Amino acid sequence: MKPMGAVPADYRWDGGKLLIGGQTAEALIARAGDTPLFVYDMAIVRDRIARFRDAMPAELALHYAIKANPHPDLLAATAPLVDGLDVASAGEMAMALAVMAPERISFAGPGKRDDELEAAIRAGVTLNLESPAEGRRALVIGKRLGVRPQLAIRVNPDFELRGSGMRMGGRASPFGMDAAEVAPLVAEIDAGAGDWRGLHIFAGSQALDAGAIVETQAQTLALARRLAEAVGRPAPLVNLGGGFGIPYFPGEQPVDLAAVGAALKDTLPSSPRTAFAIELGRWLVGEAGVYLTRILDKKVSNGETFLITDGGLHHQLAASGNFGTVVRRNYPLALASGMGDETEVVNVVGCLCTPLDRLGDRVELPRAEVNDVIAIFMAGAYGVTASPSAFLGHVPARERVLD
Repeated sequence: MKPMGAVPADYRWDGGKLLIGGQTAEALIARAGDTPLFVYDMAIVRDRIARFRDAMPAELALHYAIKANPHPDLLAATAPLVDGLDVASAGEMAMALAVMAPERISFAGPGKRDDELEAAIRAGVTLNLESPAEGRRALVIGKRLGVRPQLAIRVNPDFELRGSGMRMGGRASPFGMDAAEVAPLVAEIDAGAGDWRGLHIFAGSQALDAGAIVETQAQTLALARRLAEAVGRPAPLVNLGGGFGIPYFPGEQPVDLAAVGAALKDTLPSSPRTAFAIELGRWLVGEAGVYLTRILDKKVSNGETFLITDGGLHHQLAASGNFGTVVRRNYPLALASGMGDETEVVNVVGCLCTPLDRLGDRVELPRAEVNDVIAIFMAGAYGVTASPSAFLGHVPARERVLD
């Protein structure tokens, strides 16, 4: 038997049945029409935003990085609750513009096409420039359009976020530019009739260690001060990045938000000329999602029991361990349709014709039967849009937002 991560505390059980937003899995599936089904509970998202506001300095803005989950209904419900949206493609920018004013949207990404730059400049969206060459392209396009482009600079910091699942600093990187390139590019932006909107400094993601986050934020603020001195004026906005993780696996604990907030209250400078923001995606929506998949078959092979479901890695790649995980570990999952006294150790697998399609590896669950529903938690971020949905041509997953 192998351990699983803990089911988020936001979920409840009634008579042995899982409740999501106060409704049973079967009721939600009946309304959606079938499985596989992602359910996103906005009450959990609102709770996360409220907790952030309570813990952090009042002047710190909160941005939602919509790559975590761009579902239109979730995005529409989240946009009024945050101060900005961060996008990473023209497609995401179009979705963001449908729910938020352009001056509150920023566009990052190391490979922006000219037509994407032009669309952002026309709309008035801030471009987070990833290289001096990209900045020059944006200035040429702005001059051709007769529009003053809104241009921030993404910095590749010389430090990393310790313990982060994805390190974005402290090494050569396609993301952002080295600190020495910032001041000369700001001078080019000024000379080229652009509007320098500030700095975007992102050192890593999916960190659970509050001490590491606090240390990185202090380094980020110090770097922003040095860059402002080199430029000769304060940055209008300093985006501190994000990095807050969520506990997927056994033994992991949530980020100590109070500790991070207390440190920022001590270190965040009070400046009428510089605003500060944090961008979060996974931390806001990851625990709000559940993936529901129905058991199609139950079989025994060489003494091991397999529950074969109608879902799989084509919808929820991360839970299969094939999305940047070196050693496969079990996401928290449960039998949604009942919690009996008798248990068994099972392998939960998907319907794809590949041995990679494993959703639960030798986990202990109540005894399940065909047509029962398996719930896989931590499914609110990097689910549908980060999975190979076209692989083998199976039906797409349904999605529903509970508001």
